[in-house]
Amino acid sequence: MQMGTRRKGFTLIELLVVIAIIALLAAILFPVFARARASANQTACLSNLKQIGAGITMYMSDNDDQFPHAVDASDKFRPEIWDDEPEFRARIPDMPLIWDATNPYIKSKGVWKCPSDSGTAMLDSHFGIELRSAPSLATSYGASYFFRTEIAFKYFQSSQFQLPAQVNVIFDGAGHWHGSASRIERQDSPGRYFEKLQKFRYNCLFGDMHAKSLTYDQLQTAWGIEL
Repeated sequence: MQMGTRRKGFTLIELLVVIAIIALLAAILFPVFARARASANQTACLSNLKQIGAGITMYMSDNDDQFPHAVDASDKFRPEIWDDEPEFRARIPDMPLIWDATNPYIKSKGVWKCPSDSGTAMLDSHFGIELRSAPSLATSYGASYFFRTEIAFKYFQSSQFQLPAQVNVIFDGAGHWHGSASRIERQDSPGRYFEKLQKFRYNCLFGDMHAKSLTYDQLQTAWGIEL
């Protein structure tokens, strides 16, 4: 009778070593994959903004070079942000949302959704004012992006910009989507709020219709450019 050869299996030590190696590789590779995905989402978001810019340009060519007389979700649903401009605030109920106003020129509603849009709890730009959205800002309100509505209130034409390459027109509704801090929450203290803002990034479409990723401070600089 011929005896069969015995097959040697993994010992517990060998199995633990394999598991440890897999865990180490995962710890190294997962952040790389996450960064690659974030970079791809940012690129897609910037592409969205450029397409929106092309649609706004077509809209303006049919409307005497004037920007859409429209508002974004923060204006429409939290109009108190315009309390210091009562004449502007009074006009908001009669103004369409910008993605509706430009719909004939931007056929795909998908370009209004940033792939990194994970929703909001509070407005980044107005400490203490809620704008809750889930699972995304686009799902709740129709778009991931906000509009520098002052442009609409003043019936601006693109030719009136003194520094079109520096004026923000359309931008991400929240900076945590592309930043390195969590979203603004109601319980955040003023100190924590400003600490988070310094880690936020925003994709932004400018008055000359180029798009770029900005830090919070760079976006504030764009806001500082007078119309």
